[in-house]
Amino acid sequence: MTGRVFDIQRFSIYDGPGIRTAVFMKGCPLRCRWCHNPESQRAAPELLFYAHKCVSCGACAAVCGNTHTPECTACGRCVAVCSHGAREISGYEITPEDAMAKALRDRPFYETSGGGVTLTGGEPLAQPAFAGALLRLCRDNGVNTAMETCGYAPWQTLEALLPLVDHLYFDLKGIDPVLHERNTGVANDRILENAERVKCAGVNVTFRMPYIPGCNDGELAAVKALAGAFPLQLMPYHATGEGKYAALGRPYPAAGTVPPEREFMTALAERCGAIYDP
Repeated sequence: MTGRVFDIQRFSIYDGPGIRTAVFMKGCPLRCRWCHNPESQRAAPELLFYAHKCVSCGACAAVCGNTHTPECTACGRCVAVCSHGAREISGYEITPEDAMAKALRDRPFYETSGGGVTLTGGEPLAQPAFAGALLRLCRDNGVNTAMETCGYAPWQTLEALLPLVDHLYFDLKGIDPVLHERNTGVANDRILENAERVKCAGVNVTFRMPYIPGCNDGELAAVKALAGAFPLQLMPYHATGEGKYAALGRPYPAAGTVPPEREFMTALAERCGAIYDP
């Protein structure tokens, strides 16, 4: 068995408690306008081209006739000869065992910080067999587990993984169905149903909401009401995905959105009883 990931990030402190290894899985059913990891959306490997690093040396064109064309298959030959880091392939196959071996290099940091391994993405539920296999290996090796999900999957898929997860982070983009489809490209009835089921499943869950000015900033009260007694963490908009969209040759849907100030987010979280940890 293999899964497709686009990064395995060590020493992560934003994807759960303690120091963690974040396994970024490729493929996501949502197309959020503000996505900061657009290279995670499509399941297939993709080429990112950073034009500001290119010196027009011609090495890439010499090894691949599809360079800079729609026929590019992300074969990676141009990446191998680019000495300026202007090209990068997002997405590669890995076995659960190899991913676990990488994570275990940092076991001492997990033990001293209360950290572990987090499956994120993309969307882990888009690759449930791989996610389950890796989570079971974590269990076998005594490694704490966390998973971030948008909740857009059959309940049976999510339910099967819950016993293997110590910390679940459930991202809610909004409650209003019209706004949700406009902002993410999908309906949210399945997401909301799964959120309600998770609340009754005895899971250690934290709900998260990306706070995006002009998109879902009017949804906070409704999201807080759904979270109820469970923690709600606010994630402020940031524009780090804009450069990645350019590297993928795609327009940035959230162009012109201004990130909220830290002071604003702190006050907002205090007013609604949410968590904000800049």
